Amino acid sequence: MFVLSIAVELVTTLITLAGLAYLLIALLAARSFRRAPQPARVGIAPTVSILKPVKGADPQRYAAFVSNCSQIYSGRFELLLGLSEPDDAALLADVERLQSQFPQLAIRAVPCPLRLGTNGKVSTLVQMLPHALGDVLVLNDADIAVQPDYLERITAALSQPGVGLVTAPYYAATGHAPNVWTRLEALGISTEFMPGVLTSRMMERGVHFALGSTLALRRDTLSAIGGMQQLLDQLADDYELGLRVDRSGLRITLSPTIVQTSVPAYTLHQFWQHQLRWSRTVRDARLFAYIGLCTTYALPWALLNVIASGFALPSFTLLSLVVLARVALALSVGVGVLRDGQVLRDLFLLPVRDCFSMLLWAWSFAGNDIVWRGETYRLHRGRLIAKA
Repeated sequence: MFVLSIAVELVTTLITLAGLAYLLIALLAARSFRRAPQPARVGIAPTVSILKPVKGADPQRYAAFVSNCSQIYSGRFELLLGLSEPDDAALLADVERLQSQFPQLAIRAVPCPLRLGTNGKVSTLVQMLPHALGDVLVLNDADIAVQPDYLERITAALSQPGVGLVTAPYYAATGHAPNVWTRLEALGISTEFMPGVLTSRMMERGVHFALGSTLALRRDTLSAIGGMQQLLDQLADDYELGLRVDRSGLRITLSPTIVQTSVPAYTLHQFWQHQLRWSRTVRDARLFAYIGLCTTYALPWALLNVIASGFALPSFTLLSLVVLARVALALSVGVGVLRDGQVLRDLFLLPVRDCFSMLLWAWSFAGNDIVWRGETYRLHRGRLIAKA
């Protein structure tokens, strides 16, 4: 029993030290991203089609539409809204309101009633693409809100030699009266997920995947990699699209422009289902990196180390160092990079969020079922298989 307790203490100490090393590397990655030069445009500003697949009522949806219409852009652009439910009266009213508010802008609703594959979003995009007029396609989700210089920065990055796709960091807005599950979701994006993206960018010497917050690429690039049809049954369609661009020999750039998504008022069950889907998506896409992810949960491991050591003084010293590094990373990325002021409000929830993340990481290996927009699927080698 004594030998076992020593072994547990040793293991938790080593993993905590590995986690502390990760936090320090992630801090350097955030610094590297902040100091990266902003690209200047090469050539003339291209015509852009912004494609937003829409289904259901997302929080702050209309405000997100307006932000995409309010671009200070030196070229021409249009906004296409893909309606998977063409008779959605509320959405059609939003389209008419947008057209009245921005009469100088081409804003079109594209009916997309067909379900071409298990991934409904990709199915909508496939039906939208023939209607897009731009040389550059910018795909982002319905609830993505952007800054006025969004298109200018995205297209400037895309104009650089060798760049095939541009994606963007993001954070999640929680609304005026968020519950704890909504706050934990948003906190995880700003202080856990995005630090991981920045660390991957530095360690792998570039970005080799894409984020659904923004997928900007030339029309001919999309055609060259086989189009969107090949992603109709893929769960991680954004990741897979980026992977195909990367394998084609073109680079992927993480733009300095920050976009915003929104988080609905989750219940505990909804929060768990959404986080489990996310975890299993990442596990399926990058298995070996995902296995190593367990060492990044430094704070829960440090707490376990305190218990395993019998509350010895050195374990508290290690815990203090981890807390300091974890808070520094949360502030550096959440506030310094993403400008997400909600991180300051919810900083005290970091231990809860990290413990949930470690539990979800472990549970993600217990099966392959996910729930997406109320439908249950089985995940098999990246593909979605509908369950009866």
